[in-house]
Amino acid sequence: MNPTRIVIIGGVAGGASAAARARRHSENVHITLVERGPDVSFANCGLPYHIGGEIPDRGELAIQTPAGLRALLNLDVRTLTEATAINRQRREVTVRSLADGTTTVLPYDKLILSPGASPLRPPLPGIESPRIHTLRNLEDMDRIKAAAAQATSIAIIGAGFIGLEMAEQLHALGKQVALVELLPQVLPQLDPEMTRPLEQALRDKGVRLILGDGIKSFQPAADHLDLVLKSGTTLPADLVILSIGVRPESGLARDAGLELGPRGHIRVDPWQVTSDPNIYAVGDACETADPILGQRAAIALGGPANRQGRIAADRIFLGEKARPYPGSIGTAIVRVFDQTAGITGWSEARLKAEGVPYLTVTVNGSSHASYFPGAETITLKLLWSPDGRILGAQAVGKDGVDKRLDIIATAIRGRMSTDDLAQLELSYAPPFGNAKDVVNVAGFAAANIRDGLLVPVPELADAGAQIIDVRPAASAARQPVPGARNIPLSELRSRIGELDRSQPVFTICQMGKTSYFAARILANHGFDARSILGGAHHQL
Repeated sequence: MNPTRIVIIGGVAGGASAAARARRHSENVHITLVERGPDVSFANCGLPYHIGGEIPDRGELAIQTPAGLRALLNLDVRTLTEATAINRQRREVTVRSLADGTTTVLPYDKLILSPGASPLRPPLPGIESPRIHTLRNLEDMDRIKAAAAQATSIAIIGAGFIGLEMAEQLHALGKQVALVELLPQVLPQLDPEMTRPLEQALRDKGVRLILGDGIKSFQPAADHLDLVLKSGTTLPADLVILSIGVRPESGLARDAGLELGPRGHIRVDPWQVTSDPNIYAVGDACETADPILGQRAAIALGGPANRQGRIAADRIFLGEKARPYPGSIGTAIVRVFDQTAGITGWSEARLKAEGVPYLTVTVNGSSHASYFPGAETITLKLLWSPDGRILGAQAVGKDGVDKRLDIIATAIRGRMSTDDLAQLELSYAPPFGNAKDVVNVAGFAAANIRDGLLVPVPELADAGAQIIDVRPAASAARQPVPGARNIPLSELRSRIGELDRSQPVFTICQMGKTSYFAARILANHGFDARSILGGAHHQL
């Protein structure tokens, strides 16, 4: 039996998509959309790009206005209204108007929670300074944009996806930007070696990178704020942007007695149903499945939130005919000046922390045919289980990173193997790709490791090995590899007597392919030969 009253708490991606899908199921149901802020449906991923001026028109970020949603979907839209309590027995939500403080009780047959997540503000001395901002909605964006116009120096705390986007955009405004990250790398979601090109791009643009250091306190000065770091360094700034993570807005659910996960996210089943069969949860506040390793996942991304909202509405109206949400694998990407980096699935650091067995390889390839103008190098790291199932991937480069990540994200969803990657038939013409795409090459490399043809060396340093640089002499001279001897591949067979057979030989080239060829030559001559992953392009 279809419900007559649906109440949705929170708009943006999850709530708005649930409302739209519910209306398409029924013209008769009364749908109330409650939003604490003034804007009910906006492109929150685009906020940094309006601050930096890359999206000049603020109106482009307002996907739907409250009036537009009322007219388009016949919704009862209540902005500047906060949900304060859920009475599960009576199926009622109490809401309070932020304009005049009046309270109203909204009855529901089905309730959808889409409260999102709020930026973290740690309880540090000075944290309440008006110079310190977080970015969550259009109002925050407007405040930061106005403050940035008056600022010369800006400090960003946290070098995750949003922090990196803000650094790029504030630099575009001509600001002096400092980026502070507690961990010893930017973009901690990726493995450290994959973030080096991003760090170099930031430094090349004059962004001050402070890695492996955190904030101790904020000290107000006459016309700026002094950031006192744990190392003792003092960093002056006119404006501070906090971007250190988010916390699920699950207090309403907790107070109603709904089951929460270990980090405070609302637990849901594959159809977004909470521990109360009449209450659903979608978006950043909920915890869903991890389809790769069968664990639980809490992914704060717009794509999953949109799909979860759709599935919740389908379950309400279609019942058992509704398809379940398959889980989130965390595919994400960021642009940092001329570099792009992204991840899908599990990183090596996470797999190690969980004690999950895995294998990995790092390969390089070009964004399209190397002989066609404009080709750029892509570094791709692939991780897979001992039985060959793909667990994750990371990529970095100037062009084509998104395409390769999306291919592997699709492969993960299809539970494909590394052998499947090797045989993928991808679009090829010189301006667009390669006859052997870097995704195929990663699959080939995984097969070579399985078959014993490639014994990879993840890192350059190893005291007990001979390191042989098999690049042409001129290339080796331009970018020397520490501790390596240069024997070009074309000379390797004739100079094989120069090598010590009692020690392992590690070969390295520019991109990794030639060093593999060299290692095979040496292995076939009886050497313990291994190839250094990624080549000098990745290691140096």
